[in-house]
Amino acid sequence: MQKPFYQLEQTRDVIRQFTPNWFTMTMGTGVVALILPEFPFAQALLWQVATGLWQFNIMVFSAFMMLYLLRWLIYPQEAKQIFSHPSMALFLGAIPMGLATIINGFLKFGIILYGDVAIQIAQLLWYIDVILAVVIAVIVPFFMFSKQDHQLHTMTAMWLLPIVACEVAATSGGLLLAHLAAGQQAVGILLSSYMLWGMSVLPAFGILTILMLRLALHQLPSKELAITGWLALGPIGTGALALLVLGAQAPHVLAFIQQEALGIFFQNAGIVASFILLGFGLWWFAIAVLTTLKHAATDLPFNLGWWGLTFPLGVFTLAILNLGHQLHINFIVDTGLAFATILMMLWVIVMSKTLHGIYQGNLFFSPCLKALLEREQG
Repeated sequence: MQKPFYQLEQTRDVIRQFTPNWFTMTMGTGVVALILPEFPFAQALLWQVATGLWQFNIMVFSAFMMLYLLRWLIYPQEAKQIFSHPSMALFLGAIPMGLATIINGFLKFGIILYGDVAIQIAQLLWYIDVILAVVIAVIVPFFMFSKQDHQLHTMTAMWLLPIVACEVAATSGGLLLAHLAAGQQAVGILLSSYMLWGMSVLPAFGILTILMLRLALHQLPSKELAITGWLALGPIGTGALALLVLGAQAPHVLAFIQQEALGIFFQNAGIVASFILLGFGLWWFAIAVLTTLKHAATDLPFNLGWWGLTFPLGVFTLAILNLGHQLHINFIVDTGLAFATILMMLWVIVMSKTLHGIYQGNLFFSPCLKALLEREQG
């Protein structure tokens, strides 16, 4: 029986069992912090709460990074087994996505707290985030193709995780541009962000196509993986959000190179495309809800995968809110706030269950370590 966290024999137990799926906690918490100030009531209070939550998220992300780096330093042979594991390797994408919520927080909260230095920090972190996202988006699929064992009937929406990080970075690039002067650097960030979008959204839609085939041929995933259906909202919501924030900055950025008309086209095309993507997202949202309810009728065991309820829904919500604000259409904004309310309730549930699991110690478990031990014993 797993020992409670406070009874773990030594810190090395936590380090040895630490896996990157913990970073989904920072993804969900970060997106909640970014959405909280969008509610039209108690603005001052919600801003303070959101700022505190963002700062808390920075501490959690830093602690997780330290634990994961220590695992590579202390247990390198065990840590590298992640590249052979068909599911745990996918969660490497959660690292740059968790970092992106911190970057966006520096632009939203940090400027008020720390001044213009927050923009410089956000810009530096964005470059790091892009490098991480691109490397993971290439390396993890390569190991999927060359080293891991995958079957169609075991495939889930988790395949999206290493891919989506690039479009999340593209969104952060668009938010960063709002605080930079138009120039060659801004043009480079804008165009590279659109390329990041292409590196992510197009492969993600290929994965969604395979996922729909898998669901049709092999039915719904097991109850342990029921929540993975919500992950499909991630590339759809982030894809729409990235087009909206990049399109909003494109006219004045591209005016620097006498291409303002192209920027206006990007802006208008982003709005049209976001409507299409959000419509697709509503369909996936309905499928995810029905899948969850079907399993919840019997038993739905908690695991860290439940954080998949938060970040994908969060970016989907942000896209709706951004679209409503750009078009000044109240019912779209109200729809986004309704999704935001659902998100807040889900975050409270998932966070409370996570804290309880940390206290009990039963969430510290490395599947790739178990697979290694089984091979050694066999």
